Amino acid sequence: MNKTNMRYFEEEDILHLALSDEPEANSIELEPNITAELNEEEELIGIEIVNATAFMRDSIMESIQFKMSQTVPPQAA
Repeated sequence: MNKTNMRYFEEEDILHLALSDEPEANSIELEPNITAELNEEEELIGIEIVNATAFMRDSIMESIQFKMSQTVPPQAA
């Protein structure tokens, strides 16, 4: 595998993470707006995230909220 490359296409709001420069032979939709790109051997070579801004915002907020719930003691009444 070659060096990982990440590109953001602002007009389309697409984030593309290329793990290899091999040609894409197949793809699998992992969940709405997230597609895994595969080579001929069915190995992962890339990930495409559509509506990337909302995805990143939601993922970061969810992670932060979870971590805060694990580290911040409840307020006394």
